[in-house]
Amino acid sequence: QLQLVESGGGLVQPGGSLRLSCAASGDRLRHYHIGWFRAAPGKEREGVSVITSTGVITNYADSVKGRFTISRDDGKNTAYLHMNSLKPEDTAIYYCAALLDPYRSDYPPLFHDPAWNWWGQGTQVNVSS
Repeated sequence: QLQLVESGGGLVQPGGSLRLSCAASGDRLRHYHIGWFRAAPGKEREGVSVITSTGVITNYADSVKGRFTISRDDGKNTAYLHMNSLKPEDTAIYYCAALLDPYRSDYPPLFHDPAWNWWGQGTQVNVSS
């Protein structure tokens, strides 16, 4: 059974950077698409970024395009979210999630796909001066 653990959150000033990690255990991450989502206080959870199981295709929410970069290292069974030029509105709990892709396709899943079945516990990111 796949398990995901996020890390790397914290307090950062506006304009700063953070790198979030999503470490997987129990299965090989190469069989899964990976997504990053976030939940801000008083707001619904939203999708931030997706990377296909092959690592070839990435998608981003408009609000983070050009500032965030998703990546994966299947040798380390870990995915990452590199966040630059952080804004106060990026403050949220960030979750990584996995969607099984046994055929290792290059078709990125949608953020609202119901098959995001594996979730981490989240890591808090606070952007404030």
